Amino acid sequence: MSNTRISKKEEVFLTEQTSKLFDPLDFADTFSTTNHEDSLEEISKLIFTLKSKWIIALFELRNKLVSVFGLKTDIPSDYKEDFVVGGYVGFFKIYAISDEQLILGADDKHLKFRVGIHNTQAATNNIKVTTLVQLNNTFGKIYMTIIAPFHRLIVKRMVGQGYSDAAPSAS
Repeated sequence: MSNTRISKKEEVFLTEQTSKLFDPLDFADTFSTTNHEDSLEEISKLIFTLKSKWIIALFELRNKLVSVFGLKTDIPSDYKEDFVVGGYVGFFKIYAISDEQLILGADDKHLKFRVGIHNTQAATNNIKVTTLVQLNNTFGKIYMTIIAPFHRLIVKRMVGQGYSDAAPSAS
């Protein structure tokens, strides 16, 4: 089964915490998958570990193009893989950790970005991955207009990497 069939686009899913992150909120979307086997730490690593060659190539192209405009493309000086607030999962900083939700993200001069990974405990599509963006300037608006279609393709594929078909445990 392909990753695009085991993840799906949904209505934007906001929790109390994620609904307060950005005002105004300029872009948001949610993709979901099913995983009752792994912890949110493990799921976040499954999702944000780049595996597909085409996704890696698109990120490399993006980094080459935006470096001309002074956007961040290098590993941050505070990078550490520790799963704690301030650590990183893939290339995203950890802003908050709870039993039900992680908040990761990055800030740059053109936009602020957060992703919430939330476990709803539903029987299917329990893992909700919500992207939230606040645009800082006109360049951010142009950037999101160009990136949004690629974002949707890439995120759907990456969320599918978090899928596990193990049945939920009875509580």
